[in-house]
Order: sequence, then C-alpha cells, then structure tokens
Amino acid sequence: MSKPILFSGSAVAIITPFKNDLIDYDKLAELIEFQIANDTDAIVVCGTTGEASTILDDDHIAAIQFTVQQVHKRVPVIAGTGSNHTSHGIKLSKAAEMAGADGILSVTPYYNKTTQKGLYAHFKAIADSVHLPVILYNVPSRTNLNINPETVQELSLIDNIVAIKECNMAQAGDIINLCAEDFTLYSGDDSMVVPMLSLGGKGVISTTANLIPADFHQMVTLYLAGDVEGARKFQLRSLNLIKALFIEVSPIPIKAALNLLGMNVGNCRMPLVEMSEKNLAILEQEMKNYGLLR
Repeated sequence: MSKPILFSGSAVAIITPFKNDLIDYDKLAELIEFQIANDTDAIVVCGTTGEASTILDDDHIAAIQFTVQQVHKRVPVIAGTGSNHTSHGIKLSKAAEMAGADGILSVTPYYNKTTQKGLYAHFKAIADSVHLPVILYNVPSRTNLNINPETVQELSLIDNIVAIKECNMAQAGDIINLCAEDFTLYSGDDSMVVPMLSLGGKGVISTTANLIPADFHQMVTLYLAGDVEGARKFQLRSLNLIKALFIEVSPIPIKAALNLLGMNVGNCRMPLVEMSEKNLAILEQEMKNYGLLR
C-alpha cells in the first residue's frame, strides 16, 4: 500500500500572532484566510516559525484545534508536535490527532540529542502512538543533530512515516536514492526549493510563504508542471528577500515583515527580541525591492 502524499506545493509554516503575550486568535484566523486566499497548499501550525518552543502545551493544543476548525478541510493542517522528550512528543501527537490534524511534523531531539539508533527509536515510538501521517523534520542548524540518510531509509519503512522536511541539502539526493518512491521529500530551506524539486522533492514547508504565499505556490506548481524556467525565475527573484528574512533568528524577521505590512501580528516571545534597526532597514529595503512596500 502506497504512502499518502499530504500535499504537493508550498506549505506555510505559519507564525503564531501574539497580543499582550497571549495567542491572538482573531489575528490567526485572518492569517489563515490570507494564506488560503493566496493558494497556499497546506498549513503547518506550531512549528519552529510558530514559536512552539515557547508555547505551553494547553495553548499549543488549543492553537492546533483552532487552526483545524478555521481551515475546515480546505487545505491539509499539519501540526508541529516535535520534542526532545519522546513521551512529550507522543502526548502532543495524540492531542493533534484528537484535534483533527491531517498529519504531524516531528523534529529531531535537540540539546540532549541522541544517536542514530536513538533517533529511530524516538520517531518509531511517536509514529506508533498515532494513526496520522508523520513528516520527519531534519534541521541540523537548529538542533545540532542530523538524521543520516540510512536512518531516514529505515524510518521510511514504518507505514505512517511518509515524508521528511529536509534542511540538509547535501543529503537530499541520498534520501531520494535510498527511500521508496512513495516517501516524500520537502525542502526546509526557502532558498533551495527549486534545487530540491530537481532531485525529486514535492514541495516546501516555508517561512517566506507567510509573506508571499502565492509566489511560493506558483514556484512549485510551475516546476511540477514542467516549467523549470518559470520556477527558476521565482526562486531567483525571491533570494534577496529570503536572505533578509533570515538575517536574524527566525521568526524575528518574518514577524517584523508582516508588521511592516500593517498586519499587526505582535512580537516574538522572549528570548527572541525585536530586530536591530540596521537589519530592519535591510529587510524593509528588500521588501520594497520585491514590490511589497513603496
């Protein structure tokens, strides 16, 4: 039996808007509607860009429930439920399943880390605890831990582990070569979407799509339809904007960008702080260059 493809195209790793340090659900609803109106292909809630690490479990689960209800089956909802504590990851994953999420995104353990054997045991335990499709999330720059391609291959044999969000471009080809065709590769690097697609990827889970969802949807759609040159132009045009959106620790710049557009999404939770004036000026200029601001 083939593994399901949760989505093809561009999924937004949606920010979590705050007001007076509480989740602003009215604003989250606006952001969800903005995404759907601009053709985003899936919504990832409570991921890294959604500041999951500073959201308490009750609020984390409530945000997933709200997103599922607001989206109302119009696009897939994928819940970030990763943790460096396996039991905690299982708890969040079960709650996401109860909330009606279409899948979960599970990051590699951070800080305490583990071995490749431990990674297999960690992800298998989480996958075995739910019936939902599981997307692995490999982001060594954040966790200082890499899922080796051979471990991805072993994990891909588990029925409901269906995909990986891969930020280590150097091993993307190995994953494609080692895993069955029904295991899906997604880019976790907004600046490398087209290269990842060229290796056999099916899309991206994107921070930048918070700002330009229609363009990221179009970039992937064009590529998958065979218009490589059209997709390449979107990728190249977006590169300077992407650089500015990662000039400081994400999601600091993406929230600043949305606020510059007047979307009033609030600040990040500490320890993340406001952008420096120098970097904010660079971001504002790149938004002007892209045509987002005058």
